[in-house]
Amino acid sequence: MNHLPDPVRVVQLPDGTYTYADHLPTPIQPTATPQVVHQHIHQAPPDRTVQRIALGSGIGAGTVAAGVYFGPLLVGALTAMAANLALLAFLAAVLAWGVVTVVKSIGGPEGQAAAKSIGKARRSRKGN
Repeated sequence: MNHLPDPVRVVQLPDGTYTYADHLPTPIQPTATPQVVHQHIHQAPPDRTVQRIALGSGIGAGTVAAGVYFGPLLVGALTAMAANLALLAFLAAVLAWGVVTVVKSIGGPEGQAAAKSIGKARRSRKGN
């Protein structure tokens, strides 16, 4: 039983409160050599940083709950908007291609000549 730690002593202070005896202030004793302090700084993962800051600054559980709830909700909403915009862009490209194809086929020789001259103008503009 010698491998067990010593039991923790609890003492009563003059004001009536209790505290652990090992937390009582000890007199400062001068040391001959300077003390080396090793400080390790750890960074929280990105998804927990806001929650840890909120907890550490005393903001409360409401802020943590809001961060946990609204974070993924915001990501989902932005993803849905991006998907909708991509679908609209695809539809606009398909409709423009369809309109150009119909105009070329209905326009006859004048429509094809106009499309050819527009294509030449675009190619010459790209070269400059």
